[in-house]
Amino acid sequence: MLRVAVVGSGPSGVYTAQSLVQQSVLPGVRVDVLDRLPCPYGLVRYGVAPDHEKIKSLQQNLRAVLEDERISFVGDVEVGARGLTPARLRELYHAVVYCVGAARDRRLGVPGEDLAGSWSATDFVSWYSAHPDAVTDGFAGSGTGLDGRSAVVIGVGNVAVDVTRILARGADELRLTDVPEGALRALAASRVREVHMVGRRGPGQAKFTTKELRELGGLPGARVRVDPADLALDPAYTDSAGLPAVNRRNVEVVRGWAADGADSDAPRGIHLRFFLRPVELLGEDGRVAAVRFERTVPDGKGGVRGTGAFEEIEAQLVLRAVGYKGVPLAGLPFDEARGTVPNEAGRVLRDGVPSLGEYVAGWIKRGPTGVIGTNRPCAKETVASLLADASALTDRRLTGDPLDALRDLGHDPVAWRGWLSIERAESALGRSLGRGRVKIPDWAGLRAAAGGDGA
Repeated sequence: MLRVAVVGSGPSGVYTAQSLVQQSVLPGVRVDVLDRLPCPYGLVRYGVAPDHEKIKSLQQNLRAVLEDERISFVGDVEVGARGLTPARLRELYHAVVYCVGAARDRRLGVPGEDLAGSWSATDFVSWYSAHPDAVTDGFAGSGTGLDGRSAVVIGVGNVAVDVTRILARGADELRLTDVPEGALRALAASRVREVHMVGRRGPGQAKFTTKELRELGGLPGARVRVDPADLALDPAYTDSAGLPAVNRRNVEVVRGWAADGADSDAPRGIHLRFFLRPVELLGEDGRVAAVRFERTVPDGKGGVRGTGAFEEIEAQLVLRAVGYKGVPLAGLPFDEARGTVPNEAGRVLRDGVPSLGEYVAGWIKRGPTGVIGTNRPCAKETVASLLADASALTDRRLTGDPLDALRDLGHDPVAWRGWLSIERAESALGRSLGRGRVKIPDWAGLRAAAGGDGA
């Protein structure tokens, strides 16, 4: 029997487990899907916006995989410097596949970035998604940004669109989602009335998908405004025929908003700004008050160059959404420049040589690119490499049950039945609040809800 540990229970990890049990021609294969959290699904649970029910429904597909009798969910087990080392995992399993994503957000690298009220979009998403590592009241109260009138979101990808939409959406609508109660109260009390989403390039180069972009125009009580002067700088704005289909549709949507004009009595405004590069966050009394941008123009090579002209946009809240980067995992090699584990078709490379029994899939393998579905072919490639090595892997005899060894090492893993207990507790919490299911936002609450249902 081939025993494999998959580290990470997000889409890449679950698709890897699924591929292993589907593709294997061995007499038997057992897969333990380990996760640092007591909850499965990774960014589908903790990264998809609460009002995106269709995308969140992907959890049902992931659930079907994790309920396969050949696959076990093993939650609340950390791998790395503070937990199980890769070397110890290799002793417990024939093979280990790391699907740990890209957890670090990129910084702007400009003065004032650490002022109060300046956050990464990851911080904001984790807070309204009830990630247990988030500061529960991080965005509640004075000086956090929601008590101000104007917010600036830096970036023009889907994450930027998500946080812009949440800032501009009414709390009554979010009440119908699983957003945690503390975040719902803070968003209901938010004084933010103007949200500026700003990119350094034009709408023809923006990374958001058209569906996400259009949702901004459908928010009750909000009006999208576009500055025609920004659009005039983009050659693709007047002639978008040469753009890829998604970018072309994006330009058409933005063109429609620009034609609508700026007059509106909507209580909240969403301003899409382009060709502005942040150069400094300006503060008053230790908190952010505005963002200083340099006007950019296309450089003719697909990028932009600065013009030396500057503009300031008022902001008491700044969220940077300029991408993610992988985080080194103690005991594994790491390419700091790319933010990935060096690999060849998913095989981990140590000093340029494939390390038998160690594999990667997902963002830690290829970088933070693609959509959720991109993880399927990525996982299949890695699993093909692993199964090609299977005869050499199973030459090594394992001693005992890896889960027994985890307990002996002091871990108290949460099994699938523990996760089901968390689900029931979240449904009960929602009922007590007169809502649907509501997420439990803290470690203690999640572990208590698991009810001691260990692996």
